[in-house]
Amino acid sequence: MNGVASKAVAFAVLAAVFYAISSPVSKILLEDVSPYLMAALLYLGAGIGMMVVRSASPSMRAEERELTRSDTPFIVAMVVLDIAAPILLMYGLLNSPASSVSLLNNFEIVATTLIALLVFGENVSPRTWAAIALITLSAIILSTAGTGEMSFSVGSLAVVLACVCWGIENNCTRRLSDSGPLRIVVIKGIFSGLGSLVIALFMGMGSPTLAEVAGALLLGFVSYGMSLFFYISAQGRLGAAKVSAYYAMAPFIGAFLSLLLLDEPLTEMFALALAIMAVGVAVLTLESLRGGAQDSEAEAA
Repeated sequence: MNGVASKAVAFAVLAAVFYAISSPVSKILLEDVSPYLMAALLYLGAGIGMMVVRSASPSMRAEERELTRSDTPFIVAMVVLDIAAPILLMYGLLNSPASSVSLLNNFEIVATTLIALLVFGENVSPRTWAAIALITLSAIILSTAGTGEMSFSVGSLAVVLACVCWGIENNCTRRLSDSGPLRIVVIKGIFSGLGSLVIALFMGMGSPTLAEVAGALLLGFVSYGMSLFFYISAQGRLGAAKVSAYYAMAPFIGAFLSLLLLDEPLTEMFALALAIMAVGVAVLTLESLRGGAQDSEAEAA
């Protein structure tokens, strides 16, 4: 592996690690910060930070196409969903172990794939269906473990709903991808963050200190903004499929960090869900790599 490829792999791994720290660190900050304000600060941190990065990257700005009126519905949907999803996720973190929430984030893959199939008519392979079934089974185990009955815990249900919102949002964002990924992050961060901030003003902001507010903004910049920046940078060298394979590590890294930093118990049900989720993500990753290789062969032909 040459130096350029090694650097791209390092960027892909950094993207996964930076996103992974979001759940455990957010869990700590939520002791004093309301979920509404936390969602606002995370997105504002990402938006403001990426605005600075974009302003210092004229080459990336030069590759952006102009937004048109036909983009408006997708932009509005993207912003609204990015207001709802992080609030639901933060509420889930308040009521669930951060390790479980980290793994449940993988349900976003299921939501994204199903919406791409049902709404946009994209094809789904048998292997992908198998992976979706395994990830869904793991999500059910994580959501019912400890409740004593086959019903979703409130926190887990909120996380699953957040993943559904992000699944829809991912498909909207895909329609805007050629308009410049950094600009999309800025739009998402600033407008979704301001929307969440308005909600926080009405619903309550908790009792954060200035240091906690600054910490949440920094966390948003790193775990949302810089994570995406490294993801985009790695894609240019490795391709989408390979980068997705590295990025699939993020929920598992987040679960490990949560167990380590927050001293959360490693239960038998969590271990079972972890194993099933790992198999499901591995199948989906291999299928993604297989699809990426076929696309490369088609382009070469």
